[in-house]
Formats: sequence, structure tokens, C-alpha cells
Amino acid sequence: MHSEKFPPARLSWMIWGLGALFYCTGFYQRVAPAVMTDLLMAEFHIGAAVLGNLSAFYFYSYVFMQIPTGILADHLGPRKLLAAGALVSALGTFLFALAPDIALADLGRLLIGGSVAVAWVALLKLASHWFPPQRFAMVSGMALFCGILGAVTAGVPLRLLVNAFGWRSVMFVSACVSLLLTAAVWAVVRDDPSDKGYEGYAHESTRQKGGATFGAALSGLRAIFRYRNTWLLTLAPGGVVGPVLAFSGLWGVPFLSTHYGLSQSESALFTSTLLVAWALGGPVLGYLSDRIHRRKPIYLAGSLVALGGWGVILYVEALPFSVLAVLLAVVGFASGCIILGFAYAKESVPPKLAGTVAGVCNMGVMMGPMILQPIMGWVLDLKWRGALNGEVRIYDLEAFRSAFLLMTAWTLVSVILLSLTRETRCRQMVTE
Repeated sequence: MHSEKFPPARLSWMIWGLGALFYCTGFYQRVAPAVMTDLLMAEFHIGAAVLGNLSAFYFYSYVFMQIPTGILADHLGPRKLLAAGALVSALGTFLFALAPDIALADLGRLLIGGSVAVAWVALLKLASHWFPPQRFAMVSGMALFCGILGAVTAGVPLRLLVNAFGWRSVMFVSACVSLLLTAAVWAVVRDDPSDKGYEGYAHESTRQKGGATFGAALSGLRAIFRYRNTWLLTLAPGGVVGPVLAFSGLWGVPFLSTHYGLSQSESALFTSTLLVAWALGGPVLGYLSDRIHRRKPIYLAGSLVALGGWGVILYVEALPFSVLAVLLAVVGFASGCIILGFAYAKESVPPKLAGTVAGVCNMGVMMGPMILQPIMGWVLDLKWRGALNGEVRIYDLEAFRSAFLLMTAWTLVSVILLSLTRETRCRQMVTE
């Protein structure tokens, strides 16, 4: 044992930070297609519907993996999940970079999404073990911040790299980075401070790993749905996150390029503004929630602001660039409220089921972009009037507005669902 009872902050941040770095690469992969829409459409000879499906293959496997990941995080620990996830992510990225046709590109995206799906739940698990409970929402916000930094690198920097070296070369190097991260995670990350001789912060019931049966895992899954907040906090966030990732992750760049006359790089700069503000909103709103000991009012207010902001951005024509940038920043910052859902849900179920409920809630988060990206592409193709720029389809303002209507409608539903949640006052409402 060490002379200090609890682990030093630098050790906690280093171990958590490697998991956050993997989460960063996952977010980078999540939105990378946004700045390559024209190149991918031309490369694979596809329209908006197929492109939306290509991007959404990431989310199909990501969402599917959330419940298994939550169960595994509770019973195996985050270290093995992170290392295995980074390895499979590298393999999927190699496949995507080398894919000769759309089918193999889809498979690559499927592998990437399923593998990086472990990152968020594993990060929350590490946070609950390596940091004091009163820091959980703030550290969760920092995790979102790190993830969105990855998304920002998939904006203007990625477009410049793709222009210089080609999208396949850049994706190949990205795969190599994931391989290096695999080795680093396995060498450094540990599930609990007790593995390093320190006292841990987690509830004693969460430290037991490895002995759970499949039946016990299913029992835990059934148990979390006995609590009303689980249902509401799983269904609500898709309408907040879905619009952010559908816009910044795929359709925002062609919308801005076509209807504001911006270049691909300039459009990516605007979508990056949305993401940077989202990154800042997470930790700030998480800190505020911890400080005032309330979850519901901040989560609900953020969703309302996002709803109003999207309405102006998408349906008011010819906004000045300065106003457009400010609105995107406001919507992004307000959308950071979704980070509260994980602390909110964790406080609503027994501590031993923290990983399971995090996985279920994150499944709800990612259902937003999973559904919106392909269905918006389908609407765009349905409204397409035949305009082409080379081999790339051009969609008019009416087509984009019809597609974006799906975004705002879902955000409205989220506001209604959040109004029905039960406040926890930042306390564990259930102990066993």
C-alpha cells in the first residue's frame, strides 16, 4: 500500500486520459464522413441515401453494442474493453481505407462503430472508480470535451489533409494510430485504484468482476428498467444529440456549401463551431449541475434552447455569417446538457448497475444520429430535382428543410420526455 489513501490526481487523469484518447478517436471516426461527402459520393458512385447509410453503419453497431458493453463493463472491467476496442477499431479503419466498393466500406464502418462503442461506458466506469463521486458529472463533461476535440480534428484539419494526401491515405494513418493506442491502454490502464495499491472511490458493490453469469447480467438489465428515469433518460437524448451529429457529422457541410456559397473547408469551420461549443457545454453544465445539486432544470433548459436555435438556423433564410456562427455556438453549448443524463441515470439505479444503465442510456443517445442520418438522406433523394455537380447530387433548400424537419420534431419530443423525469438532487436515490 502507498502512504496516500487515494490515488494522486496525476495518476487518475493519466489512466482516465488514455481512455479519453480512444474516445477522441471514436468521435473523429464518427464525423469524418462530413468533410468527405463529395469525395465518397464520387468514389463509390452513390447518392444521399446510400451515403447516409454508409455513415450510419457506424451507429448501427455502436447502438447494438451499448447494452453488451454496459454489462461487460460491470463484470469484466474497462481495461480489457478499451484495449480490445482500439484493436478492432484499427482493423475496421484499415478495411475502410482500402475498401474497393461500398459493401466493404460499410463493413469497415460497422467494425469501427461497434469497437469504439465501448469507450464511453468504459470512461464512465473509470471515472466512478478513479475520481470522487462529486466530480462525476464534471469528469463526464471532460470526457465529452475530449471526444469533441476528435470531432473538431475531423473538420477543417481533416479536409486539408484529405485534399493534400487523399482520404484513403489519411484513414490508413488513422488506423495505425489506433494500433499504437491499443498497446498504450493495455500497458497503463487499470480498472480500480486497488490494482495500484490505493483506495478506490467506487461503491463496494461495483468492484466485483468476473463471476457474473449470463442470467445475472440479464437480471441486472431487467432491473434498471424498473425505474422510470431509465426509460425517459434513454429515449430523450437522441433528440438532442441526433441533430448535432446529423448536422455536423454529415448534412451540415453540403447544406452550408450549397445555400450559403461556402467552400467545403469554410462549411467545416462552421460545423466545427457547433462541435467546439458542444465540447465546452458538457463540462460547464456538468460542473453547474454538481454545484447547484440539480439535474433536471439544466437538462431541460438546454434542450429547449437547442430546439429554438435549430428552428432559427434551419428555417430562417440568409442569416448573416456572424449570426449563423453565434447560433451554432449557442445550440452546441446548450446541447452539452446531455452529459447530465449519465449522472442522472446512474443516481436513479443501484450502484452495481452503473455500467449497465450507462450503456442503455448511451444506446438512446446514439439512436439519434443512427436514425436521422440515413432517413434524412432518403428524404433528400426523394426531394432531389436532378441537379448535379459532376457526379455529386445537389439538393435545393426545400429538400434540406424537409429533411431537417425530422431533427426539430425529435428535439421537441425530447423536451416533453425530460419534463417527466424525477429529480435526484445529485444523490444516489437507490443503494441496493
